[in-house]
Amino acid sequence: MIDKFCEYLTNKIRKKMPEINDEKAEIIMYGIQLIIGEIPKFFVLIAVALVLKVWWQTLLAFFLLLPYKITSGGFHLKTHLGCILGTNIIYCGNAYISTIFNFPNQVIKYITIAIIWAIGIILVSIYAPADTENVPIISKKERRTKRLLSYMFLSINMIIAMFVPNRIISNILIFGTTIQTFSITRIAYIITKNKYGHEEYIKEQQLSA
Repeated sequence: MIDKFCEYLTNKIRKKMPEINDEKAEIIMYGIQLIIGEIPKFFVLIAVALVLKVWWQTLLAFFLLLPYKITSGGFHLKTHLGCILGTNIIYCGNAYISTIFNFPNQVIKYITIAIIWAIGIILVSIYAPADTENVPIISKKERRTKRLLSYMFLSINMIIAMFVPNRIISNILIFGTTIQTFSITRIAYIITKNKYGHEEYIKEQQLSA
């Protein structure tokens, strides 16, 4: 139903702006789908968070991890239901586990953070920014800037997780950063049947050459 509504809006826009071709229409429809798709996803997220009694932890997880997510990228689930489920697992699941989990001691916590940071640096250098076919990141300058920002936000998350006295906030950053780092990897893209947009763009250019 959401897809049909988005298609209806796109067609209305094309009628008023006949200069829009099929390629631009696809981009417009994708943008409309993202905007409209976020509305039910947000309300479901809040509802689940309230049921689990972790609403403020869920909001905190969302905003703390947003800078790293925006710069490093990651896969997109291709159905609205899948996206809603995935969002709830990533944020509500993270928040809930963070409220009940305790590291045995600080040494193990610091070692875990160091390992996550080291692995994250390697994976960011290989995959970030991880784009999609619908929104490829082609510009070398933009890719370089987002990769550098990914390094920065990854490191900031881990530094805060190491020194913040609040156990829940620390756990949210540790678990959330780990999930986000995994979401940019090729194995995550294979599992979710995604493709890196810049790679597909290069293939198209080579075929058309």
